Amino acid sequence: MALDPISAGIDLVSNIISKIWPDANEKEKTKLAELQAAIGVAMGQMEINKEEAKHPSIFVAGWRPFIGWVCGIALTWHYLAGPAISYFTSKPLPNFDMGALMTLLFGMLGLITARTVEKVKNAEGNR
Repeated sequence: MALDPISAGIDLVSNIISKIWPDANEKEKTKLAELQAAIGVAMGQMEINKEEAKHPSIFVAGWRPFIGWVCGIALTWHYLAGPAISYFTSKPLPNFDMGALMTLLFGMLGLITARTVEKVKNAEGNR
């Protein structure tokens, strides 16, 4: 911290300029640090997923298939069974919000695609 008013004014102007026009190298370093942190989180989650999948208990390793079955049943109800029942009984059935289900389904389909690519490339590792 500058003691005289001129140095304090120069420091203030310098700080304002650095806020308005940040150094490109600092900006890149910040982006790189954020990316490395995100990669670290993803890698940690991948290790957790590997360990869960190895577990012999259905209650630990079986949650992914359970979610798949729930999505399949909900889609069948929403698009096939529900409309058919409603048509034949002439009574409207309650609808539910498909947004959350679709988010979950598309995420699972992405994982399935990644797993298929692993199998095709023979990169699945030891199981």
